Amino acid sequence: MHTSDQDIVVSKILTLDIGGTTIKATVLDRTGNLLQDYKKMPTPKNATPQTVLETIQNLVTGFQDYDKISVGFPGYVKKGIVYTAANLGTAAWKNVDLNKLISDTFHKPVRVVNDADMQGLGVASGVGFEIVITLGTGFGTALLLDGHLLPHIELAHHAITKKKTYDDYIGDRALKNSGKEKWNERMKRVLEMLKVVFNYDRLYIGGGNSDKLMFKLDENIKIITNKDGIKGGARLWQLDENLFMKTK
Repeated sequence: MHTSDQDIVVSKILTLDIGGTTIKATVLDRTGNLLQDYKKMPTPKNATPQTVLETIQNLVTGFQDYDKISVGFPGYVKKGIVYTAANLGTAAWKNVDLNKLISDTFHKPVRVVNDADMQGLGVASGVGFEIVITLGTGFGTALLLDGHLLPHIELAHHAITKKKTYDDYIGDRALKNSGKEKWNERMKRVLEMLKVVFNYDRLYIGGGNSDKLMFKLDENIKIITNKDGIKGGARLWQLDENLFMKTK
């Protein structure tokens, strides 16, 4: 991979993980090591672009200097523009240029991807076909082949039963309404389906509800932490810049 002189000099990356429940932040070096204590704040209930931006500003107050910003966002993001954000309220976020919004606020270069994609970059081994799923407010997914992100799929909104999407079936609301035991039975079914459909080499499970799993996992399935996943913010800046440039 080509490394420019600028890449060597610029080495501090503010990394933000925007979730339906919390917004998390840290500063990383270019290899993904934490340079700043990992901090988080609740996602505002009225999670509009403005209230989320205000929360981020409050969250990073007092952080050390940084040169670039990486953002993981819970929805479909293409070249920095948000198209859907079901767990924040899609109506308020539709066609929001989040890249520009954050860049104009902090006056730094920004790269924005789906939050599960960023976690995938942070934890994948880089060998074979790997999947990352996140169990939180909703159900996030990322697909990687030999360490390279594949096109993002919002599997969360695909129907798994006649009346329920994955978000409905195993999201945070389903866990609270149906209870841990029934939710675990549902998770067994989901993991079995993923294995049959994708035939992955490794599967990583993150998100705030990953610690609620009570059954034995296959040897090629690993539980990851948010701190593991947020390290993907450094790898975002190792990807081809054309992936983030807007089409004229």
